[in-house]
Amino acid sequence: MKAVLITGDRSGSGKTSITLALAALLSKKNCVQTFKVGMDYIDPSYLSAVSHRPCRNLDSFTLGHDQIEDIFRFGCRGADVALVEGVRGLYEGAEALSDTGSTAAIAKELDLPVVLVVSAQSITRSAAALVKGFQAFDPSVRIAGVILNNIKGGSHKAKALAAIEHYCNVPVIGAIPRMDEMQLAMRHLGLVPYREGSGRGDFDARIETITAMIGQYVDLDRFTSLMRDVSFAENTPTLFDHLTPPDLKIGVAMDEAFNFYYADLFDILKTCGTETVPFSPIHDRLPEADGYIIGGGYPEIFTRELEANDRMRDAVRETSRNGIPIYAECGGLMYLTERMILKKGWQGREEEQVSDMCGVFEGETRMPARRVVSYVEGTSSLDSPMGSAQFRGHEFHYSEVVLKNDARFSYTLSRGIGIRDNLDGAVIGNTLGSYTHLHPVASAGMFRHFIDLCRKRT
Repeated sequence: MKAVLITGDRSGSGKTSITLALAALLSKKNCVQTFKVGMDYIDPSYLSAVSHRPCRNLDSFTLGHDQIEDIFRFGCRGADVALVEGVRGLYEGAEALSDTGSTAAIAKELDLPVVLVVSAQSITRSAAALVKGFQAFDPSVRIAGVILNNIKGGSHKAKALAAIEHYCNVPVIGAIPRMDEMQLAMRHLGLVPYREGSGRGDFDARIETITAMIGQYVDLDRFTSLMRDVSFAENTPTLFDHLTPPDLKIGVAMDEAFNFYYADLFDILKTCGTETVPFSPIHDRLPEADGYIIGGGYPEIFTRELEANDRMRDAVRETSRNGIPIYAECGGLMYLTERMILKKGWQGREEEQVSDMCGVFEGETRMPARRVVSYVEGTSSLDSPMGSAQFRGHEFHYSEVVLKNDARFSYTLSRGIGIRDNLDGAVIGNTLGSYTHLHPVASAGMFRHFIDLCRKRT
């Protein structure tokens, strides 16, 4: 199997569209496994769609070395090619003086060659200085090739290419002109998730257009020649291989409003002896299950539809009151409050919009609010439905959840904002709702505790 990592010189370099197109092009003749650096749901939704395999996340802030190795090894089974998409710029991470959480850290962990996407708008010879700086900053990161983006014309391309290949001694394997077609639909938190976008406009057509155009400007043969041959010891087990025969059913909310899940979650649930039952809070009735997981997403876009399904909202509230465990992250937390308030002026609203939600937690969600993007670090209390644990995760929201003053919290954060004053993980009975997104591998013990709680309730 061959593998390579694609990263950018900065956010907005075009690496996501380029990686997406390269994955689609290679998938025509190969089995391609994709990975995404960082705690992100949206880019992986597109990479999964074009490769027809679940994209998996790799993050050195939340995950240890052995966990990263296990995810990579397990994900690559049966694949011919592995493409890893970076996050932001190559060296952006959790800290100023450490590469923890960065793309560079993953490149070194997995010993992968790096293809650097450089936004060359308005620069030619300076592009070589930029690449040279990336090479010198950490020589243990092997920059094997460069793709230039936002090229204006033939002269621009020729100067930048000649300078980089002369001064940096790496090949330029592509030069992509600035095109409107390279811009995927954007929203307040980034790209629209593929599940929501597909069937709601021209998303699939856009992806096909991007793929066709990048295919004209990137030399696919030279790209594959830069990849490293990767082999794994035969019959080496991973943490995903310790399967337990299923004796529980776990309902997982999955629709347009709730679709932020790491692919590893479903494999971790299998190791806990569960069968996953997907359901839609917008369209369905609540299925019978021993516990429920309501992940993140964009419930604020579907407030009217969620409000209209009052049978679902009533069932979720009653299920929580009956002590059946429920775990909700971010969008799921918002859904469990009494109401969601979308303020006047937000996304062009002429007046404030108030929609009833489940009412599990006494309080409301207000949107928009302060935009929060942060790694999270904290402690889960002994009486938490997720058990006592130290954890690392991520929060990314544009809303504010305001609960009653006597609300109980099971997470204390040393890093991150949470729901209130560095407190997160609101708890009522066996229901927990948090802004913190946990990686299911890094926090496998917490998910096992949750499943054990579900098992005790049967």
